[in-house]
Formats: sequence, C-alpha cells, structure tokens
Amino acid sequence: MNMDFDSRGVVVYLCTFAVILVNVVFCVTNPNDFKILNDFRNGLENPELLKWPSKGNDPCGPPAWPHVFCSSDRVTQIQVQSLGLKGPLPQNLNELDKLQNVGLQKNGFNGKLPTFSGLSELKYAYLDWNQFDTIPADFFNGLSSVQVLALDNNPFNKTGWSIPIELQDSAQLRDFSCTSCNIVGPLPDFFGKLPSLTTLKLAYNSLTGEIPESFRDSMIQILWLNNPVNGGGMTGPIDIIGTMDELTSLWLQGNSFNGSIPDTIGDLASLKHLNLNGNKLVGLIPEGLANLDLEDLDLNNNMLMGPIPKFRAANATYSSNSFCQSTPGVPCAPQVNALLDLLGGWNYPSQLASKWTGNDPCAGSWFGISCNPKGHVTIVNLQKKNLTGTLSPSLANLDSLLEVHLEGNSLHGPIPTNLTQLRFLRLLDLSGNNFDPPLPKFRDGVKVITDGNAHLVANVTVGAPPPSIGPFPPLRHSPKPSKGLPLKNPSPSDNRPTLSDTPPSPEIRSGSGSDSNNKKTVIIVIVSAASAALILLAVVLTFKSRKKPKKAAGTTVIHPKDPFNKDDIVKITVLEDPMMYTAQSGTTTTSSGGTEGTQVIDGNLAISTQVLRKVTSNFAPENELGRGGFGVVYKGELEHGTHIAVKRMESAIINSKALDEFQAEIAVLSKVRHRHLVSLLGYSIEGNERLLVYEYMSKGALSRHLFRWKSLNLEPLSWAKRLNIALDVARGMEYLHNLAHQSFIHRDLKSSNILLDDGFRAKVSDFGLVKLAPDKERSVATRLAGTFGYLAPEYAVTGKVTTKIDVFSFGVVLMELVTGLAALDEQRSEETRYLVEWFWQIKSNKGNLIASVDPALDAKEDIHESICTMAELAGHCTARDPNHRPDMSHVVNVLGQLVETWKPFEESDEYEGIDYSLPLPEMLKDWQHEDTGDFTGTSQDSRGSIPAKPTGFADSFTSNDAR
Repeated sequence: MNMDFDSRGVVVYLCTFAVILVNVVFCVTNPNDFKILNDFRNGLENPELLKWPSKGNDPCGPPAWPHVFCSSDRVTQIQVQSLGLKGPLPQNLNELDKLQNVGLQKNGFNGKLPTFSGLSELKYAYLDWNQFDTIPADFFNGLSSVQVLALDNNPFNKTGWSIPIELQDSAQLRDFSCTSCNIVGPLPDFFGKLPSLTTLKLAYNSLTGEIPESFRDSMIQILWLNNPVNGGGMTGPIDIIGTMDELTSLWLQGNSFNGSIPDTIGDLASLKHLNLNGNKLVGLIPEGLANLDLEDLDLNNNMLMGPIPKFRAANATYSSNSFCQSTPGVPCAPQVNALLDLLGGWNYPSQLASKWTGNDPCAGSWFGISCNPKGHVTIVNLQKKNLTGTLSPSLANLDSLLEVHLEGNSLHGPIPTNLTQLRFLRLLDLSGNNFDPPLPKFRDGVKVITDGNAHLVANVTVGAPPPSIGPFPPLRHSPKPSKGLPLKNPSPSDNRPTLSDTPPSPEIRSGSGSDSNNKKTVIIVIVSAASAALILLAVVLTFKSRKKPKKAAGTTVIHPKDPFNKDDIVKITVLEDPMMYTAQSGTTTTSSGGTEGTQVIDGNLAISTQVLRKVTSNFAPENELGRGGFGVVYKGELEHGTHIAVKRMESAIINSKALDEFQAEIAVLSKVRHRHLVSLLGYSIEGNERLLVYEYMSKGALSRHLFRWKSLNLEPLSWAKRLNIALDVARGMEYLHNLAHQSFIHRDLKSSNILLDDGFRAKVSDFGLVKLAPDKERSVATRLAGTFGYLAPEYAVTGKVTTKIDVFSFGVVLMELVTGLAALDEQRSEETRYLVEWFWQIKSNKGNLIASVDPALDAKEDIHESICTMAELAGHCTARDPNHRPDMSHVVNVLGQLVETWKPFEESDEYEGIDYSLPLPEMLKDWQHEDTGDFTGTSQDSRGSIPAKPTGFADSFTSNDAR
C-alpha cells in the first residue's frame, strides 16, 4: 500500500511540475495587459509601424511582440521611441501596473496624456517630443519609484499649468525635464528638497518668482530655468546658485534676475556651461568666475560694471553691459573705482547702475555726480533715492569732494573715519538715515548734518562747542556770518576751498558779537554746567541713601499663570530677605537676617522649602506625579486651593551637571513668558534641597495619552486635539526661537516634555538643557544632550546646535501624533524600531501612511488629507540637511491652516434658543434685548484674548510681536 501511495504521489508531482513548466515556457499574457495593448494599437492612425501580429494573442511570447517586454505574464516595458506613431493613447494605460519603463518619445502622440497615477513600480518614463495637449491633475500621484520623467516639448494645457505638489513624494526622482511645457507660476520649492534629484530642466516655460531657499546647498547638477525671451520671467538674486557645488550646467537666460553675481560662484569647480544672458545683473564680475574653466560663458545683455576680466572660459561673450573699458584686463580710472565701490556698498541699485557707465564720471551723464572743469568729482548728490546698505570708505578716494548729500535714504553702519581726511569737504549731509555711532571728528569748518539718525548728534558744525548742560536752552552752534563779510561762490577752476567753503570761526556769539558778550556767554555756560552737575550728584546720593525695603515674612508674590490672562494668578509666600545668588559667577553673598542655607537667583521667585513641604504633605508618595532624570515631581495644593507641581531633585544626583540644569531652568523661565510654555512659579534652595515650582498641568505629559492611554484607563486623543496640541507646541517653540527677546534652543523637545491642561492645551516644559542662540541660526558647539530618537543627526555627529535641532525633534513629535508610536522602542521590530527612519519609508505612499495611522484614531476619510499634510510637514522637519528644515514660523502657519480648515461638528447647547431662520438684523435686534451678560472673556486661542497694550510700549508694537 505504501509503495502504491508513493508512486501516485510522484506521478501527481511530475504532472504539476509539467503544468508549471508549460506556463513558464509558453507564457500566457495577463488578459488585462493584452487588452490595453490592443487598445493602444487600435487607437493609432498608423498601427502598422508597430509590426505587431494581427492574430497574435500572446504579446509576452514566445515569440514576444516587437517593442514589448515582459516579466512572466505581465508587461513591464513598452519601447516605441522614434517610430513616427500618431494618435491618442488609451486612458487606462496606468492599469499596466507592473510597468517599469515607458519609451514613447519622438512620435506624434496627441490628445490627453493618460494619468500615470498608481504606477508605483515605474522607474523611467520618456514622453517628450509629442503633441499631448492635456496633462491630468493626478498624473504624478503615487510614482514612488520613478527616477526619470521626461515630458519636454508637449503643448500641455495651453493656458498654463503648475507642477502638482504630489511630485514631491517621488523621493527617488533624479531626472525631471519639462522644457516648453506651458508651466506657469513659481518654481516649486520641493525640487530643492528631493534627495536624489540631479537634473532639473524647466527651460522655455513661464516661471515667475525667485529661486526658492530650499535650493541652497542642493546637489542638482543640471539646472535649466531659462525663459524664451528677455524680460519677465523669474526675479530676485542668484546668491543661492553659489552654494550648489555640484552644478555642471546652469541656464538662467531670458529672466529678470537682479543683484550681483555672487563671489561664491567661483567655488563651483564642476561648472562647465553658464548662461546668464538677458537678465538685470549688476556690479563687478567676480574674480572667481573669471578663473573658472568653463566651456562656454554668456553674460550678454545685463548691467555688469567695472573692468572686463581675462576669462579662462573657452568661449566667453559679454556684450551690452556697462563696463568701464572695452578691452579685457584694462582697469578702470581711479574715480570710477571709488564710485563703483560706493555703489557696491549699496548693492548696486539699478537706477544708478544703468546710468553710471563708461570710464569718466565727469564726461558722461552719471546721475547725481557733479565735477569741476578739471574733471574732478566735487559733489555727490543722491538724496532720497531709496538707497540701502553701508557707506563705503572708498568715498574718501575722491579727494576733491566739496559736498556729499545722502539725506533721506536708509543707509546704516558706521560712518567711515577716513572721510575726515578729505581736505576740501565742507558739507556732509547724512540726515534721515540709520547710521551708527561714533561720529568721527571732522576738522573745523565741516558741517555734518545727522538729523534723523537715532544714535547720532544732529545738526553739528564740527569744531563748535557742545550743547550746554542744565536748565538753559542749548546755544546756537551755527552762527550767521558777519553782515560785513561778503560771501562769494567757489570758482569752478580752483580746487582749493574758497572763503565761502569755510564756515565762520566756531566761537559762540551773542547778539552784538562783542568780546565782552562772548566772555559773559562762556561764564553762563560754565555756571550752568556746574549747577547741573551738582543737581545730578545730589540725586544720585539721594537714591543711594535709600535702602531697598525688605520683604516681610509672609509677603505674597503674585505670579500670573498665563501672561495673556491677568485674572489667572497664583499667590505664593516667599522668604524674608533671602541670600542672593549670582548665577553667572556661582558665588553666594549673605545679607543680614538671611535664612541659613538658602540660595536664590531671583528674590521674587524664592519660596520657602517649609511651605513646599506643607503643600505636598511632606512630599508624600500619594502626591507623586512622575519621575524623570532630574528627580520626582509632586502635586501640591496651596491654601487657597490652587494646585502646583513641585519638581524635587534627588540628593543622590546633585552634581555640577544637575545644578547647571537647575540654574538654567530658572534663568530661562524667569526671562520668558508664553501661554504655551510652562510657567515657573518659584524655586527653593535650602541645604541639599533643590526644588522647582510650576503651574500644575492636570492631564500630565502627552506621552501618557499617546503610548500608555490603555494602561492608565484614559481616552485616546482625537485628531482635533492632536492638531491643537501640535499647533500649541509649535507656537511655544516659535516664541523661543524667534519672538522672545533672545533666541533659545530647547535641546530636549519630546512628548514627555509636553504637558496638557484640563482642556488638552499643550505647554512645553523642562528647560534644563536650553542654550542661548545669539543669532538664531549660527551653530553653537556644546556637549551632547537630549534624548535618543529625537536627536537631529548633525547634533549627534558634531555636537553643534542651531534652532533647527528643535525643528527635527518637533518633527518626531508630529510622527508620534500620527502613528501613536514612540520615537524609539527597542521592543519593536528592527524595521520600525527607530520611528523617523521607518516613517520616511511609508510617508510618500498615501495608502501605506493611512494604514500606519494610530489605530486609536479610527481615522475616517474626512481627516486623511489633514493627516497627509501633517505627515508631509513631519518629513520636512526631519530632513537630514538642517538647511532643508523649515523654521517654526512656517510650521505654525501650516498647522494653523489645518486647525482652521478641519473642525468636526460637536453638539453644544451653548446657542440654544436662537432662531437661525430670522434675517440677521432681526437676530441682532433680539439679541440686543436679551440680558447678554459679560462677553469680555474669550478663548485663549482667539485674537481677542490678547490684552490691551501695556503702558510704555511703542506704538509700533503689535500683537504679532508678542505671539
């Protein structure tokens, strides 16, 4: 029996194998693929060019149809390039869902281009040089594997179209070309963020706007943005180009780019083709550009100035510019060099660059320049010309200058000291600008006018005495010349100052001008100055003699929990005359009557340890709220019922690092106040005790509601709450980075440091690792700190921080809000252990993303778009290159729109009894007759929650400044 059974098994196995072998050798094409190929053929005007058999029923063969390639029974390639085919394509072409390579270029295909949406395995698509007149809006959806997309020379949508943002999800894209495609509008910024993109050809379209900031440091090698004709097109500077080190070919011709060619363009060692023809570029040609080994260089039709350098380029053209010489290598005249340097300090304004041409400012029509008959510049008159920038010291090289008029502009920076060396200068009018002190000391007789410069003395004839001090009005510094002294105009032929060039002697005159009156005036000034000095000394001594009043024991200090809500306050009893602690030096000073062993940084925040022991029931275990690296947090209740949170440092961890974090937290939170930052109410330092007191956040950390809600028997967070939490945190971080009086880097933003109040509004906490960022973006070297899973890669590698490391951490928090997964979990599989890496793999595919959403959300279709937007934002925030991450102001804008656009309906009886069917005037009339009560209180998130402007603030200060 066993033998028979075994024999039958072998026979069955062999038969099965034979069937499989027949199917492999004699493949039968998938029926739907076969149908689409037939539709393809039947729609053509000249299908015979394909040479497909009329009765063939197996395109995948054997033998396979010409131009068709398969894998097993599925079509993977169609290659019909340059066959001269004409006609439309089947609109169901994307049902060939195993397509990897499509070559349809250089034919006569026309009509509507079928969508490629969903072709997730497509890698190469060549559709260029055809006659497609329409491209569908969803064409780029789901092309997650595409590497090459060529759409050039198709008359898509004759009224113009913009490249959809869905293309940004094609993370593998390395070559995108769409020249002459009727593209309009700004250049999409996501092209600068695609990690694999090396070729971007968008020539001969109607692009507008500037080159996006996202292109800075991009690895793109070929960039074509040229327009078909001069004028219009893209605008703005091209400084970003100088950071794109991998560029080999750059075409920007036919636009309206302005500003100067950046000096850093000389660093583009790989650049071989550069075309800047027909723009509005100004200024000097950088030496680095002249030294590049280019194959071709086109600088024609701009407003470039200065000398023509000797180019190393094999083929260089530069006609129709404003060069001072026509021969390469010949320098400009000294006066021209001085004026061009002056213009360079103002960023070469076009209204001057277009008129300052040639090699002689006195022979041509150089606007605002006057000369004497000897050809020397004597007057620079450029008042009210909207000039910005700084004043170049090269102005002093015009040694025949008599007058300089620069009033009514927006110039800033220091006034060059070498201007004092101008021998013939008689007037320097700098009024109505923003120059910085100090004002150089000019020789006697030079009138310097600085009215309207906030930090400079106004209307000064240098050499005259300073204004008087005291209750008397200042004496006049610019006396009128004597009536008997005739003034004559300067002789144009004489470069020396004439009598009228030199102001009268700087003595102080009274009405008669006699010597006795002069002496009386001097005596009055001396007496006035002495009187003022005595009064000032008396005031200083009076204030010094007053002792600062001591705080009585039990003094109540009122801390507003929310600086935008003056009614929400906490009252805390502080110590009597505590010891003062200097955070900068770490030294301690004792005042009489001080409490033994107590240190404080800010007397208004010092709280007695005894008070904190009492309100926490001596740090009873039942009042414990949580534990962290710092210690234990306890809940406390003040005598009037207000709850507080007390963070107690464990004595075992008290070391220099812990103390630094303790002091940092106090230093930061005593300087900043924002409704989305946890408020520090006080602290205590007594003996070995180190205590911090915060406002109480009843719902605890965000991490509890994302990762432990089941074990803690909590309700899962709704999508609306998650959106509001994300926006609250973004606003708090935006304040730290950009809106506070100083810029701070948090360094440890994570879900466990985001606390929630009764209404699930979020506040950022734990500021022990905060660093000051002096100029917001410059990196600061520091020891590595933070939490793995949230650390930005550049911080983990170099230890240098900018505000962009907080942006990275925030992006991780967004991923946690979407997925409900912690940033790092060793218990998860290797693939999903590190949330950021796994999220980057699934975020570009909408189906995979939605499948990965936190199951607790039960995400319905109405929130899918909102989820995708937040996922996209999370991806931008966690970009590997910190320059590709947005700042928090942009994040706030994106999230703010999500919160505004997605508001689920929630039943409420708040407006019961209102008849909404009435016309609005009648509704208003009925409302006015009702007892409306007090409607002054509004939501803390509404603009109405911002209090009236405090006294002492400038009129220019608005609510946006306090965001």
